Amino acid sequence: MNNGLSFVPAPLAQLPWKIILLVTAIGAFGLIVLYSAAGGSIRPWALNQGIRFVVLMFGAIALSRVRESVLGKVALPIYGVLVVSLILVELLGAVRGGSQRWLDLGVIRLQPSEFMKPFIVLACAKFYDMLPPNETRRIGAIWPAALLIGIPAGLVMLQPDLGTALMICAGGVTVVFLAGVPLRLFIGGALALSAAIPLAINFALHDYQRNRILIFMNPESDPLGTGYHISQSKIAIGSGGIFGKGFLNGSQSHLDYLPEGHTDFALATMMEEWGLVGGVLTIIAFFCIIFWGINVALNATTRFGRLTAAGLSATIFFYVAINMSMVMGLAPVVGIPLPFISFGSSAQLTVLLCLGILMSIDRQNRQTSRW
Repeated sequence: MNNGLSFVPAPLAQLPWKIILLVTAIGAFGLIVLYSAAGGSIRPWALNQGIRFVVLMFGAIALSRVRESVLGKVALPIYGVLVVSLILVELLGAVRGGSQRWLDLGVIRLQPSEFMKPFIVLACAKFYDMLPPNETRRIGAIWPAALLIGIPAGLVMLQPDLGTALMICAGGVTVVFLAGVPLRLFIGGALALSAAIPLAINFALHDYQRNRILIFMNPESDPLGTGYHISQSKIAIGSGGIFGKGFLNGSQSHLDYLPEGHTDFALATMMEEWGLVGGVLTIIAFFCIIFWGINVALNATTRFGRLTAAGLSATIFFYVAINMSMVMGLAPVVGIPLPFISFGSSAQLTVLLCLGILMSIDRQNRQTSRW
């Protein structure tokens, strides 16, 4: 450690402060966006978002002190608890906005599906960590992981929550792929999925979910109905130009043309005022976090650590990529917010959980390298 910083306690010195400061900068920028979306007021969004961010950031730093071996031991038990919680949501869950996603514990409402996003990665990573390497390329390496992923994804689809179910599948499948399962199994699975998509659209999805997918192909066919969100989002982004209209000058959000301008479509609110420059800088900031997570995976000394770090980095990537694609009309609207920018605790909670676990693995990597 640098002699000039010898007065800093070792637990603090071991933290990746560049990443923590970068995440804090994104979170602060998100508060500015929410302040503007509320017409120049810290209420009702910016203040609550800021308080939650500080609390969850301290939680992530505390989580970074948990050893990787402990995370490996609790991965499958916590996964089991979350599956039971998802079943209880289906039986006893509170209904909000037409969806049954929360467990009302009196003092607090919990959304188990949010915790499942990082823990599906840990559960799959633990499974392949326990599996002998020579068994990875056999069929027995795929069906247990398929059950681990399919059970919570199916329960989440019943809530219904298509976006979260897709995130659970994406995180789990990433770990399965990186574990070394033969490519032919993925090709076969992709072909089977392609054949099942028409059936799923017609029989498994709710009407509003089906309409969102169909309108994605041609949002102008119903500009005042199902395609309204995408159309207004494109107008907001396009009107921002290169440098934007300026802080507090976004007309689409302030005149309520842009629905959900503080949640799922917060990126459109931001780009109308900050333009292409603001959007590109936001992408670069998130890319730096994801790139750091990939480096943590590359430097990990255990199979569990490598798969977990890679899977959690992919989870953060899917959050950013799906939301940005959705807002720009490149993907159907599936209700995935942009972490730290969109109002709400779900994305903040999930991504800071991911970052806390990544910091834990990173700390162990550096301790091992010193030895």
